[in-house]
Amino acid sequence: MKKRILSVISSIAILCTMAAVSAVDVKAADTTSVIVDGSYLTDEDTSTGHSSMKTRGQYLMTGDCSISRAGLTRVYAYGSTTANQKVNFLSTIVYVDRYNEDTGRWGQIYAWSEDSRNDYYMSTSQSVTVDRGYYYRVRANHIAGDEYPYEETASFTNGIKVP
Repeated sequence: MKKRILSVISSIAILCTMAAVSAVDVKAADTTSVIVDGSYLTDEDTSTGHSSMKTRGQYLMTGDCSISRAGLTRVYAYGSTTANQKVNFLSTIVYVDRYNEDTGRWGQIYAWSEDSRNDYYMSTSQSVTVDRGYYYRVRANHIAGDEYPYEETASFTNGIKVP
């Protein structure tokens, strides 16, 4: 009986030690992630970003953007803007950025905008040709309102690698 109790206690001690070592390894891996201008550099196939508005405005509710790999030398970029109600003007400006390892900064490589009138939601997307071997992200400005000056917010994704 004593041998069984010692065996159970030893097994529990080994399991606790393994769990503690695993937790330490996970924390160490999280601290080595590279963050550039708020975006993590990841090996994911896709990334989504949401506007950082803490409280929604009179007109503007949310803004979203995303980036996905769409082939060997293409990414699919998307942006959308949602208002609280039907407004006179909605706009989404989408920027595609590439990470430059030499400077440690993001640089814009492509951009476009799309507007909508008398609506509460609009979205836009494009497939963009890119060079392989770099990280790419999408940033977007989201604008809504009935008259100028309009309400505005922004969103951005993490960087995804196009191998």
